[in-house]
Amino acid sequence: MQTGTIKKLVSERGFGFIQADDGKEYFFHRSGTEGDFDGLRGGEMVTFEVEGSPKGPRAGRVRVG
Repeated sequence: MQTGTIKKLVSERGFGFIQADDGKEYFFHRSGTEGDFDGLRGGEMVTFEVEGSPKGPRAGRVRVG
């Protein structure tokens, strides 16, 4: 598991970006969150796993914590 901060949310479209503690940025989709996507806020600390996708690495199993 990695940790990071929600950098940007596009709630109406169901996705966002996480700035990982190692400096990398990862896309995430509402389907990759554990819990309530609509409850997420920019600047929150999250944990996540890096997954492969056709467009490159992305964050999955995103949860506040």
